Amino acid sequence: MNTMPTAGTDKPTPMMEQFLAIKGQYADCLLFYRMGDFYEMFFDDAVKASAALDITLTKRGKHLGADIPMCGVPVHAADSYLSRLIRKGFRVAVCEQTEDPAEAKKRGGKSVVHRAVVRLVTPGTLTEETLLDARANNYLAVLARVRGAHALAWLDLSTAEFLTARIEAEAIASELARLSPGELVVSDALLAASAVDTSGGEWRQDWAERITPYADARFDSGSGERRLKALYKVAALDAFGDFSRAELAACGALVEYLEMTQVGRLPRLSPPRQVETRETMAIDPATRRNLELTRTLAGDVRGSLLATIDRTVTGPGARLLIRHLSAPLIAPLAINRRLDMVDYFIAGERLRQDVRVTLRQAPDMARSLARLGLERGGPRDLAAIRDGLTAAHDLGRLLAAAELPLPPEGITAAARDLGRHDALVDELSNALAPEPPMTNRDGGFIAAGYRPDLDELRGLRDASRKLIVGLEGDYRQQAGIDNLKIKHNRVLGYFIEVAARRAEGMMAAPLNEVFIHRQTMANVVRFSTVGLGDLERRIAESADKALALELELFAELAAAVLAEAEAIGQAGEAMAALDVAAANGEMAVTGRFCRPVVDDSQAFHIKGGRHPVVEASLTARNQGAFIANDCSL
Repeated sequence: MNTMPTAGTDKPTPMMEQFLAIKGQYADCLLFYRMGDFYEMFFDDAVKASAALDITLTKRGKHLGADIPMCGVPVHAADSYLSRLIRKGFRVAVCEQTEDPAEAKKRGGKSVVHRAVVRLVTPGTLTEETLLDARANNYLAVLARVRGAHALAWLDLSTAEFLTARIEAEAIASELARLSPGELVVSDALLAASAVDTSGGEWRQDWAERITPYADARFDSGSGERRLKALYKVAALDAFGDFSRAELAACGALVEYLEMTQVGRLPRLSPPRQVETRETMAIDPATRRNLELTRTLAGDVRGSLLATIDRTVTGPGARLLIRHLSAPLIAPLAINRRLDMVDYFIAGERLRQDVRVTLRQAPDMARSLARLGLERGGPRDLAAIRDGLTAAHDLGRLLAAAELPLPPEGITAAARDLGRHDALVDELSNALAPEPPMTNRDGGFIAAGYRPDLDELRGLRDASRKLIVGLEGDYRQQAGIDNLKIKHNRVLGYFIEVAARRAEGMMAAPLNEVFIHRQTMANVVRFSTVGLGDLERRIAESADKALALELELFAELAAAVLAEAEAIGQAGEAMAALDVAAANGEMAVTGRFCRPVVDDSQAFHIKGGRHPVVEASLTARNQGAFIANDCSL
């Protein structure tokens, strides 16, 4: 049933008029319309969301003579509802109040609070911890075709890593299977062409549920080149790579799609890095599924090769291991570089264990950095950067003190990229409270002693609150009521509450000259006084000033972090590389794996080979040991 409004003579209320105007700009999305502590949905949006989320469908007023369907979700729990909607294929436009309701009231009693969409939530643009798998990438990919040539551009918005590659038409399916993007953006023209392509259009069917059509005009290679130059403030892109026209089109469309979904608020994106697909093994989708590299045929991680061999202890390390498994190297030199790193950690057992213990304490800096860049970060993201950089410094000391032979190239590079960030770590350590809250909206995340002016405001606020206790005692004595209490809620602020049976005397002279009646309820009556009102204003003013200063300090700290974003990103990547190498070393030791000899010959010889997944399954079921096999080709 279509419940969206159509043209008619009924004039909607100012609030509904605002909703309809905003909804008209985002017709293909559910509109989360902020009203106080709830995101409300109306008309068809409410009908669809109530069914998808299994929440109550109610109604609010009428439009064109019919009831307006409505449902809502609390703001504090919005992430969990967003997650369920995104998994069911919806896109959500988040519309926030961009004005204080008090300011709206100044324009007149019927004035509506200004609202605007601040973000489109789509499957490929998630950044919240609660919406993401910490141990897997969530890629937004763009597929472009220019003059018969194809290219992919992709990034994980939660880490800001930006990549691109030229691909042949027949390799599209295998590349998409390797990336497994959460969302695939494709031009209308390419979608139409793939629908009639009997030779290479199978990717369209495989990814139909994750495809987002995008206007052909967004895929202009010239516009893409100009957009990239403007984004990175460069006159030429030569320093980043020799990009084909198709790659420029894909990268430009990806950046424009991000600007659209993030409503102009782009994160810090690393420069696009070209991936040479010829350096990795191409695996067609059917083979990939049957190999069960990262998921079983049933779609589960458990039982896959990944689940069997993954010994990583960090989210970034786990994501890097998946990338290694999904795109096996084919060059002996590159393979042996990775094996050299594993060998190093096998030889240094104490180093391996110390590195793994240190990494376990390291937060996911990449995702915290991305949230801060999108202005969605909170105090705990600043703490994650502090703790992550502290772990990076500890890892650097461990590697420098290792009593082992000369480290291989990969270990040396990782040690270099860990870097030093002492000044930033010290600043964050001094600034942040020991256990900062998740969000910054309520304050309380700046440590005492960091800023004397903030401490002074907090002192005024807290001293005023203590006066409330003394005032309560005075009022009890004045009214002669022992159980009189001063309470607080968000609607009334501070008020005096007494049992209804004791309130009569307070509403008669002479007490009614002191106690001002505010509200009568079933069992209690509520009052205020001039003194209580004055004290409340003092508390509110000092609390508001303290919060405003905390928010200023948060912005300054976030800016200091983002100023070092590139170096922080390098440190995070180095930690992920060390995690994978140490984890593979641990697996090799505990699983009795040996290093293969990899060269350019055509020989393939295995002696006493064991299948890790089958062996693990036999062990788990107590079905005996795996019988080793030899193989020569």
